[in-house]
Amino acid sequence: MLYAISSALTLFGFWLLLSGYFTPFLLSAGAGCAIAVAAFGRRMAVIDREGHPVHLTGRAFIFWPWLAKEIVKSTWDVSRIIVNPRLPISPNLVRVRTSQKTPEGVVTFANSITLTPGTISIDVSEKEILVHALTREGAEGLASGDMDRRVTRFEGFS
Repeated sequence: MLYAISSALTLFGFWLLLSGYFTPFLLSAGAGCAIAVAAFGRRMAVIDREGHPVHLTGRAFIFWPWLAKEIVKSTWDVSRIIVNPRLPISPNLVRVRTSQKTPEGVVTFANSITLTPGTISIDVSEKEILVHALTREGAEGLASGDMDRRVTRFEGFS
């Protein structure tokens, strides 16, 4: 029930953010729609710990800014490589071990790798991820394990 209530509140908040209308009729219509969607989702059994991970909300405010910073740094590095007339790339494949305890954690790790420019997750398994890196430095950065540790901490197992 916690997930259904949280989903309804999240949907209503998102509706408020996008609509910007605050008349009584539209507020009640938005609330009614949010409650109906949450009720349908609960009946279809798609509102659960995985589908609406409320438990990660607090840690997300720490992890997302760090990930955004890493994306910006990698974007800058890839942009410098592209602009360089010698195009100093050294593409390679690297296998990165995962320390996450849940499938959601492994997916978060793989997606974080792919979101970071210059690296892409090619094959994901429970224990490791095959990553294509544009440069040797990018592969070494993944091998250091900093992102893996941060995703594990985000997941709640640290």
